[in-house]
Amino acid sequence: MTQTQTEQPIAPRRSMWPLYAAGFTTAFGAHGIAATLGSDTDDAVTSLLVLGGLLALYDGAEVVLKPLFGTLADRVGARPVLLGGLIAFAAASLLYVIADSPGWLWAARLGQGAAASAFSPAASALVARLNPAAKHGRAFGSYGFYKSIGYTLGPLLGGVLVWAGGLSLLFAVMAACAAAVAVWAVLAVPVVPPLPKSRQTVADLARRLTERTFLAPTAALAAATAALSVGVGFLPVSGAAAGLGTVATGAAVSVLAATAAFVQPKAGRALDAERLTTRTGLGAGLLITATGLAAAMVPGLAGVLTAAALIGCGTGLITPLGFAALAATTPPERLGQTMGSAELGRELGDAGGPLLVAAVATTATLAYGYAALALLLAIPAFTTLTARRRTAPTPQ
Repeated sequence: MTQTQTEQPIAPRRSMWPLYAAGFTTAFGAHGIAATLGSDTDDAVTSLLVLGGLLALYDGAEVVLKPLFGTLADRVGARPVLLGGLIAFAAASLLYVIADSPGWLWAARLGQGAAASAFSPAASALVARLNPAAKHGRAFGSYGFYKSIGYTLGPLLGGVLVWAGGLSLLFAVMAACAAAVAVWAVLAVPVVPPLPKSRQTVADLARRLTERTFLAPTAALAAATAALSVGVGFLPVSGAAAGLGTVATGAAVSVLAATAAFVQPKAGRALDAERLTTRTGLGAGLLITATGLAAAMVPGLAGVLTAAALIGCGTGLITPLGFAALAATTPPERLGQTMGSAELGRELGDAGGPLLVAAVATTATLAYGYAALALLLAIPAFTTLTARRRTAPTPQ
């Protein structure tokens, strides 16, 4: 642990709540709109191609911009980037409300994605800066919990709002939510000045981002996000193929998200209490997630629900441990850059997992798609867990 880390102040608990709310906002913004764009509302989505483009805008902006905004947070401070991102998110959402035109939906969606690219890594960096290393597990577990709540409630709240007043009402609520969180952050989140840092070359950055201390947790986070996206997107397909109704398949997705939300704080507390190590937790999380994907191959309600519970448990275990591991091995003055780059890895997993499963399912069946991703996760899981046993001291 560096001297800077040991000297960082412990922020009051009230300072963390706006950061948790920011995590909820970015998740609500991603899933609340994505789950409702396909509805026949305001003639905004006229074809599957248009739907795919609108969905890609948000994630595409995050892939490109998160590392850049993470680096900016290190340079000028995470708090200004957090506030600027939240204000920009509110403005982009309000743009569609005022314009009320299908053409402006593209600009609004792109603006939301760019804004989320700013305040999401900034919030993660502040979670790390405002808590001592011994409490990073609990802090990231709580942050992940509220983000999971956003993923869980986003489609439900989005559907209700669109039903009540169309996409304009949904965007208006998102604008109000982001603006309220920004005001809350101004009042409660303390100023965390940027730390002095030595000059970093491109080679230095590349070297740091290719070290195992960065690659291992980031790869685990990407794998967890890939499995989560596959579960949310394809478990309803498996349920429908087994003759299950929309209520049953929707309940399965809710089980997945709720389980992930429930597990994350517990995993973080176990890490802080040293009842769980990062290596063991990440390995076990990958193995549980892979088992959940394998369970999805079993037809019927039992297979769908078992898969949802196991995928939720595994991803809930991986997420806080992965971010805590990154925070523990990153110089405090580079936290924004690291969190932004790790978020890029998660976005790639978010896109890559469904693409892999879909590609395999196209040439074979959906069960083989689940199997392919399960195998991809099981290999590093066994490698991680067996490596721990090999390096453990031999009893005398």
